[in-house]
Amino acid sequence: MKPVHRLFAGAALAGAMLPGLAAAQSVTLDVLYCNPGFSRFYEPLAEEFQKANPDIAIRFRAPAANYNEGHQQVLRAAVTGGTPDVYFSGFNLLAELVHTLEPRGGILDLGEHISAAGGEAFVSANFEPRMLALGEVGGVQYGLPVNASSPIMYINADLVRQAGADPDNMPTDWPGTIALAAKIHALDPKVAGMAYDINSWPDDWLWQALVFEQGGQLVDEVSGTAGFDNEVGLNALKLARSMVTEGGQSLLDWDQSRQQFGAGLTGFMFSTPAHVQTIEGLVGDRFELKTALFPIDNKAEGGVPTGGNAAVVLATDAAKQEAAWKYVQFMTSPEAQNLIVRITGYLPTNKRTTGADYLAPYYAEHPNVETASRQADRSLPWQGYPGGASVRIWRAQRDIIGTVMRGEVTPEDGLAQMVEQTNALMD
Repeated sequence: MKPVHRLFAGAALAGAMLPGLAAAQSVTLDVLYCNPGFSRFYEPLAEEFQKANPDIAIRFRAPAANYNEGHQQVLRAAVTGGTPDVYFSGFNLLAELVHTLEPRGGILDLGEHISAAGGEAFVSANFEPRMLALGEVGGVQYGLPVNASSPIMYINADLVRQAGADPDNMPTDWPGTIALAAKIHALDPKVAGMAYDINSWPDDWLWQALVFEQGGQLVDEVSGTAGFDNEVGLNALKLARSMVTEGGQSLLDWDQSRQQFGAGLTGFMFSTPAHVQTIEGLVGDRFELKTALFPIDNKAEGGVPTGGNAAVVLATDAAKQEAAWKYVQFMTSPEAQNLIVRITGYLPTNKRTTGADYLAPYYAEHPNVETASRQADRSLPWQGYPGGASVRIWRAQRDIIGTVMRGEVTPEDGLAQMVEQTNALMD
């Protein structure tokens, strides 16, 4: 990777306190992010931000272990009046955060600041509509997207060619995808045609993907009940079962599944773009590795759930709000996104980042990373359930999906169980 100072060359940038700058600083921002491993980009970006804004200091709290823990930490702090000035909230928990903090004036509507930055011109120059919407709740822009991750396909190009298909032109819908998996599995019964590890995934990201690609919804906006209590939910479970019966999927733990793919025993698998470097290491020179977009059946309305976070401003002091806006704006700039994508493999949230001055040369050298950036216009919010029981709901759903994939329960009965459990836990 290029040195940080070279990645930012020529940019007027703008937070960790730097030695010797304390005298010039008039505002200190208290900032909380999640996932300690992300210090690899939060820390150097904070330094670059402060170099250009010596009157603003960034003071990081100890990072939360994950988005769930960070969310609970902020909600507890709201009771005592100790929320951070800036928080990087998981997309799937943003609505609950807003509904808790907004009534007490604890989270900033960014609308006025966006207008001052140029309004529609600022938005259209920097964000795809669906990407920007990841920071919206109830039509209000509370956050700007910083990290974004949507599921992509990892391909064993050698096996795909043996099955008579072109790894550079993979199926774009699920019937074609399952049919190709079946052909690969038919080559050798010891080889899984595909892997879609929804049965062991730690959260409901892959389940939401099967709902959203059909244009479905997680929660019905009118009734407040499970939004997949219909043909969309049934189709998703039938598809999950066909991955096993037709696609030859092995029902493994998701990490074991990744190891199997790396050993050359799976035709293609679905995972986060953040795993590109890990999977490249597993594959080595065993076979040619490629990546492709997530299949979408409903081309007009379908999309993919986008994991990651949005930067929100929780400061109530006017001076801190202004400083926080500068920091949030910087974290979503093409300069910052250029570094973030190179470190994480995520897709850039600012569309200018794919240009020649930023990621284009990197993508030319790393085409498997570039794939995720082509899903920006398909990005849909990774949603949570009202009531704060999203984690418990997914654990119940995952157990049921596993029984369907193993053939112990029919998709019809499995859907009925999922709907019943989901509605009960939301209540």
